[in-house]
Amino acid sequence: MVKLRIPATSANIGPGFDSIGLAVNLYNQITMEEWDGCSIQTVEGPAAPTDESNLIYSTAKNLYRVCGIPFKGLRITQANRIPFARGLGSSSACVIGGLKGANALMGNPVSDDELINIAAQVEGHPDNSTPALTGGLVTAVIHQRQVYYVKQEIKDDLRFVAIVPDFELKTSKARAALQDTVPRRDGVFNLSRAALMSVSLYSGNYQNLRVAADDRLHQPYRLGLIPNGAWVMEECYNLGAYAAFISGAGSTLMAIVDAKRVDFANCVQRKLRERGLDGWQVHTLSIDNTGTVIEE
Repeated sequence: MVKLRIPATSANIGPGFDSIGLAVNLYNQITMEEWDGCSIQTVEGPAAPTDESNLIYSTAKNLYRVCGIPFKGLRITQANRIPFARGLGSSSACVIGGLKGANALMGNPVSDDELINIAAQVEGHPDNSTPALTGGLVTAVIHQRQVYYVKQEIKDDLRFVAIVPDFELKTSKARAALQDTVPRRDGVFNLSRAALMSVSLYSGNYQNLRVAADDRLHQPYRLGLIPNGAWVMEECYNLGAYAAFISGAGSTLMAIVDAKRVDFANCVQRKLRERGLDGWQVHTLSIDNTGTVIEE
């Protein structure tokens, strides 16, 4: 039996569409063991499918097939602390958990780099799944089915404040809102800011983050799918955030703040209550530079 801890992730980080993501200290936990058949139980958080369509199960089963090792079934227990369909990498956590757990049960025949390639094929992009495995801030691209990435460890002088609405936003719906073509000026706009975002987070030049977080590829189209989203982002800036952006495809909004601003989340929560958004939740998170771990 193996027990895994997989972090939540925040992707895009403004302009880094499908290419920049980071891991934070909100975790799903999975236990997995070989079993005769399919046995799946959720012990915390929203219930996951209990048949072979379960994403952890199906991903693990596929890795057995790829490795040519006979597969009889798995017994899986899930603690789902990462909210579903909120832009915090819940599906990537399942994919990485399934791959890393199955690999361990088989004696680790597959390298982590190859697991990253497989995960990106399942997810369609590497910006959530890669930091879910490696931790830290990751810049990644897929070229000919291979992920090329750089992981950077981020200092613990920042906090990532996740403002989570009380409604889901399916990735398929969020992607359907995007434009099929991009004007050259918008492409240049995003390329420059994505580079600035990655370097500024790594180097500690946080005064750049507000400019770096601006985006023209996805946020202008997705904000309309998140009622009160634009207002929340503006309030984050009014409260002194370095940056505010849609986390992944949404519906979560993320603010980057100075770790010394210990009152930031309470201030946001108060603003939400004043606007009648009592069902929204606010989580103050830190960078996770470790990624997925197999626990003893």
